[in-house]
Amino acid sequence: PSVPRSIAAPLPSHEVNATGTLRLLIHAANAPEPPRVVLASSSSVYGANPALPKREDMVCQPMSPYAVSKLATEQYAMAWQRSYGLDTLAFRFFNVFGPYQAPGHAYAAAIPAFLDAAMSHTPVNVHGDGTQSRDFTYVGTVAQALRHAVEQRITHDTPVNLAFGTRVTLLELLDEIESQLGHPVQRNHGPARVGDVPHSQADNTLLRSLFSDVDPVDLRTGLQHTIDWFRSRG
Repeated sequence: PSVPRSIAAPLPSHEVNATGTLRLLIHAANAPEPPRVVLASSSSVYGANPALPKREDMVCQPMSPYAVSKLATEQYAMAWQRSYGLDTLAFRFFNVFGPYQAPGHAYAAAIPAFLDAAMSHTPVNVHGDGTQSRDFTYVGTVAQALRHAVEQRITHDTPVNLAFGTRVTLLELLDEIESQLGHPVQRNHGPARVGDVPHSQADNTLLRSLFSDVDPVDLRTGLQHTIDWFRSRG
């Protein structure tokens, strides 16, 4: 599921995210030895709330069916923790990117879509004017946090942002891609997508307090790794 996919087909997003999580939690709570459950929510839950950076205690104002389903996902986890004593941890992911992220489909994320076009010397399609900003998080950083959560048996009674507060616009991202590829990248600007938030940036205070050992990979290095992977595909 994704924001644009949920706009086109709301029910599957709900079934996969909300209903799927509910089924998982029911089975986990009823297991002879209930496991700890780590869930992936999304920064999209903040939605129309304009305040930056995004803190976990902010009022959520979802703008898409996807965001609503992710909010339900994390709230189910919190409810199962309170009602059944199940140990849970819900991360709010922020624009995760890296190797193996599929570029060639209608709902591709920004970085793989941009790299796929730029490395093929075809125009990059930008939804909107490109001034919208995101807190891109390298997949290796996310993997570090997930590993620490499992190995250190970390749980929490509220969702936790999983990003480090580095906000860049799509235009700045394209400039960095141009710099790393060593050639100009043509941009085609189209209408902004329904349901997309204008700006996103994490407050990482809670994340840092729970996961002080996680060493985030910066955007430039993460892009280098991702470009290397694209090149290895031929």
